[in-house]
Amino acid sequence: MVRLSIIILSCLMLLCAASPPVKAQEVRTPSIPFNPETYVVYKTEKPLTIDGDLSKPAWKQAEWTSAFVDIRGGDYPASRYETRAKMLWDENYFYFAAWLEEPHIWATITERDAVIYMDNNFEIFIDPNGDTHNYYELEVNALGTFWDLMLTKPYRNGGRAINAWDIKGLKIGIDIQGTLNNPEDIDDGWAVEIAIPWSVLLEATHGGMPIEGTQWRVGFSRVQWQTDIVDGTYVKRTNPETGETLPEDNWVWSPQGLINMHFPEMWGFVQFSEQIVGEEEVAFQWNRSEDYKWLLRELYYRQVEYRNQNGGYSGSKATLGYEELFATLFDAGTPKPELTITILDNNYIMRIRPEDMDYNFYIRNDSKVWKTRR
Repeated sequence: MVRLSIIILSCLMLLCAASPPVKAQEVRTPSIPFNPETYVVYKTEKPLTIDGDLSKPAWKQAEWTSAFVDIRGGDYPASRYETRAKMLWDENYFYFAAWLEEPHIWATITERDAVIYMDNNFEIFIDPNGDTHNYYELEVNALGTFWDLMLTKPYRNGGRAINAWDIKGLKIGIDIQGTLNNPEDIDDGWAVEIAIPWSVLLEATHGGMPIEGTQWRVGFSRVQWQTDIVDGTYVKRTNPETGETLPEDNWVWSPQGLINMHFPEMWGFVQFSEQIVGEEEVAFQWNRSEDYKWLLRELYYRQVEYRNQNGGYSGSKATLGYEELFATLFDAGTPKPELTITILDNNYIMRIRPEDMDYNFYIRNDSKVWKTRR
């Protein structure tokens, strides 16, 4: 116990030295229950040629994800056009494929690392450690122009977008099924095929190469603007009363519960399998650790709200409603873990010790969550 207290105090002192004074944040948290999508990623026997052609045997064997939905989830309107994705892997690459139904395919941005979502685009988000820190983002338009960046932590926690981070060896293939930037016809859509080298993906993970059963957090998003055809050109639709451009649609694989992809805790789970795609089906195995991480995440949201109202964090389990929260998230009869809240100046660490697992689980005020073996 003394050793654990020293570790927690040391972590908090490091946070204190680097953290700015507490500032109020808008309390915007997911409005839907924690129920992320899941997907098993199988191996491909041979390397894939990345050209946008999704008729390759390996892609034909791979399952599609569920169709993308409104980023907010719940009862929001269904997306106007279908979007689905697939994943595969081998010793060298993590492969992605997506199909985007689109009657009018257009793209204008040709500069790398420009703000690609000002065009219609497809986006991939990857958090190898599942701790919401040091995650990757890749955006691609129908021209194959891309923006690759790393986030040190979510924007809500003061995270920085590192545009200088590059995916060396990235491969992108685009297949336009129709005509690009031609308003005179109706298109079917476009396919995107992507290969990201493991040598890059492993830069910010402590887990090493995936093995059978390894799970990562992955999010997919599609940005879609409403357009009109004016003088033979696609023009973003505007509000006739204000003249302002209408907001884009955001369609995703695993709903976020708010219009913000930078809540990595809401992304889907992918589970890697050593099985060759199409040979043997592997079931996704829910990791019990994620239930306890989500318990801490809900407490984190409550700490944000408490801080905004009171100017500091709460060290009281009762004030945060811990017992009531636990009862809503876990089945009756599940032993309630001990919760410890350690506060130092503008920082905190919360820890729980589940009786049914050999781990301690932690979360910090900057939203980082992790576990250590007891």
